[in-house]
Amino acid sequence: MIKKLIGWIIAIVVVGFVLLASASRFLTDWAWFDVVNYSQVFWTTLKWEWGVWIVTLVGVALFLFINLRITKKSVDQALWRFPQVGQYIKNKHITLLYLGLSIFFGVIVASGLRSYGLDIAVFFNQVPFNIAEPLFGRDVSFYIFSLPILKALSSILLGVLVMTGFLVGAIYILSGNLSVSGFRFSFSNRTRNHLVILAVLFLLVRAASYLIDISELLLSPGGAMFGAGYTDVYVRLLALRVSMIVAVLLALALIIRWRYQRKLIVGLLGAWIISGLLLGGIVPTLVQNWIVEPNEFEREREFLQYHIEMTRTAYGLDKFVVKEYPATPDLTYEDIDRHRSTVDNVRLWDPRVLLQTYGQLQEMRPYYRFSDVDVARYWIDGEYRQVMISARELVPEGLQTQSWINRHLQYTHGIGVVMNPSNEISRQRLPEFWISDIPPKSSIDIEITQPRIYFGERTNDYVIVNTLTDEFDYPMENRSATYRYSGADGVKISSFIDRLAFAFRFGNSRILLSTDITNESRILFDRNIFDRVKKIAPFLRYDQDPFVVVVDGRLKWIMDAYTVSTRFPYSEPTKGWGNYIRNSVKVVIDAYDGTVDFYQVEPDPIIEAYEKVFPGLVKPFEEMPENVRAHIRYPEDLLTIQALLYGTYHMNDRSFYNREDVWQLSRETYRGKDQEILPYYVIMDLPDEEPEPELVLMVPYTPARRPNMSAWLAARNDGKHYGEVIVYRFPIETSIWGPAQIEARIDQDPEISQLITLWSQSGSQVIRGNLLVLPIGEGILYVEPLYIQADQTSMPQLQRVIVAYGDDLVMADSLENAFVSLFGQVITSKELDEESISDDFDFNDENIATLSNRAHSLFIQAEEALTKGNFHLFGDLWNELREVLKRLNRE
Repeated sequence: MIKKLIGWIIAIVVVGFVLLASASRFLTDWAWFDVVNYSQVFWTTLKWEWGVWIVTLVGVALFLFINLRITKKSVDQALWRFPQVGQYIKNKHITLLYLGLSIFFGVIVASGLRSYGLDIAVFFNQVPFNIAEPLFGRDVSFYIFSLPILKALSSILLGVLVMTGFLVGAIYILSGNLSVSGFRFSFSNRTRNHLVILAVLFLLVRAASYLIDISELLLSPGGAMFGAGYTDVYVRLLALRVSMIVAVLLALALIIRWRYQRKLIVGLLGAWIISGLLLGGIVPTLVQNWIVEPNEFEREREFLQYHIEMTRTAYGLDKFVVKEYPATPDLTYEDIDRHRSTVDNVRLWDPRVLLQTYGQLQEMRPYYRFSDVDVARYWIDGEYRQVMISARELVPEGLQTQSWINRHLQYTHGIGVVMNPSNEISRQRLPEFWISDIPPKSSIDIEITQPRIYFGERTNDYVIVNTLTDEFDYPMENRSATYRYSGADGVKISSFIDRLAFAFRFGNSRILLSTDITNESRILFDRNIFDRVKKIAPFLRYDQDPFVVVVDGRLKWIMDAYTVSTRFPYSEPTKGWGNYIRNSVKVVIDAYDGTVDFYQVEPDPIIEAYEKVFPGLVKPFEEMPENVRAHIRYPEDLLTIQALLYGTYHMNDRSFYNREDVWQLSRETYRGKDQEILPYYVIMDLPDEEPEPELVLMVPYTPARRPNMSAWLAARNDGKHYGEVIVYRFPIETSIWGPAQIEARIDQDPEISQLITLWSQSGSQVIRGNLLVLPIGEGILYVEPLYIQADQTSMPQLQRVIVAYGDDLVMADSLENAFVSLFGQVITSKELDEESISDDFDFNDENIATLSNRAHSLFIQAEEALTKGNFHLFGDLWNELREVLKRLNRE
């Protein structure tokens, strides 16, 4: 008795462990969603997925069981004829077999359809686009929301009917109720009626699926463009309609059972097959080759315009504003001075180069890493400044001791950010840091009160906080600072069941056995911000370049999220994205406590449909805090896609068909390789707009197979103008230097090429940064930074700046001195005139800086005059320099 009791206890424990192991992900995810305040997402998703699964299982299993049950009488007759078999097989055995087969196939079909749970939810909650496709006049929402579900449903119904017919037919053949001799079938009336019903259902469903195929013509990838063309509309559409009608007639013939039904049915069946082959395959090919292609433009003209208009709508290109940009060749110092915001924010530090420098100067320890360097903007001392910023994250792989305690209990978080202005250089030719070191120190009016990063781009491991082991905070001179987490995130693991569930989930018994874990301990998991947002809203597509900002002393990640579709009628697909895209959502994640907020920033029927499924998941843009809203950016990926498409889709009609004026992204040379110039951020005053600095994402165009520039795109990022895109076109009759031409001029300049060769031979590597095209006023400047990196280190230094304007090309040790060489004047916010260096000059700090700047620029100009042999100008500059130095010497 005792042994039996022990056996039962062991069995119960084993079963309990197995069930808990199976349910561990469900239980831990349930707790996680509850902690992050998105439990309704968890339960709504489960409701739809399992609801679809149950309904499909019951429907398929019931349909199969009824059809199998109909065959039972035939099986009984067969068993009666073969008593030696019948004595072993009873009625209940047959019923159980039928039930088992029905449930088995029902589970298979239901499991396949379960992944459509959210799609079906959106189908029932769809929102109209209020955009009618041009061929049938249906709203686009039908193709986005309804068509995929209808197609999946028809495929499943056809599959179930075929599977049912196969099982039923096999039973009838095995039971002797159906025999085949050549092309002759012999069966009883009962058998015939059953098979006819299945055949009729199959034909009717197939006829309905032809309607779906007709709708999918608007998503056809063949022909002169994406979408239904001449052959699709005038041949394939007819073929599908004929096939649909023949299928319905064939079903009716089977139902009515005319006297000569065999001939009629065979004739209709033959017509069905022939119409599919002839009208669906052979005739379209002949029409395309003999009628369309000899006069393709005229045949496809109407449909080409459909394609152009729908593509522009799907990608938002129809909202682009086109303006003319004269690009005058007479830019002056006064023009430069009027656009101080652009000049003072020229990005001299290339993010790819700067990442190496950050790593050398600011990682401090091998377990700290910077993932990338992002562009941001802040108001600093009343000035709108562009800055480079990166988060210092902790990477456990860099720890010297790879123990479980180190990875999951002690080294739990990164700390702080590094920030520098995009255009300032230190005496060592390195970035001039505004925020740096550990803990972060700031030299500007931006303070970080909570620098810890528990959630980031590299936080892939789970960590357990509030244990008996203090967390490592940051290194100090002779010891390490410690910390205890006080944020809102983390699932409590106070009970044995909690710890056991997480031990199963992460496959580590230490979670269960560790004595460092207390009742107050919490486990933080899914800390990678990509995993975190995808888990909450998997139906969105996320940008791969989130960026960190400082808001009210805390670090926040901002991530762009897109709604995409592959089913926008007539719209040109983009590989990997689909043919419809909207950056409708901005996601804000707190780096310390992991709080995730979704904000809708533009109207979009797809996200609005999901909002109906998950009420409260996405907040209105108006609820985004103003200090967070000031940091949102137009995504680089989105403008890249739009720019690539607009290069072709700015044309209409015949010019589009012939590709007469295709634009392509300009090209540059980076580290010796030719590559496209991708969109980049600049702070500037846009032409013909309010004279205020704003962050702009821009990219230049060049005509296909020609090196000169044709236009540039500017996406606005600030305030009420966020999301506006302006196309600035250069005059057709004017030739504007393209970036590739400027690169070639740099290569051919004897002074620059000689210096690059010299540096490259002295144990250093010369790195040419991004070539920036900068519209200023009505002119175009080109700026390219030049870095030197010693072979022994990975710390590039900014040594020279190359500036080109018109036919002039100069290289100097700073941007300011390059402008001096180009325009012959000092580019400062307060010019120094003769009165300002009189005998009663007031030597405050600002004037000393101005005089020093003046002295430096005079020296550069004097050197240049001496090099060119202009001794008269050299003498004048030298005398002026002497006077300035005398004033400085008084101090």
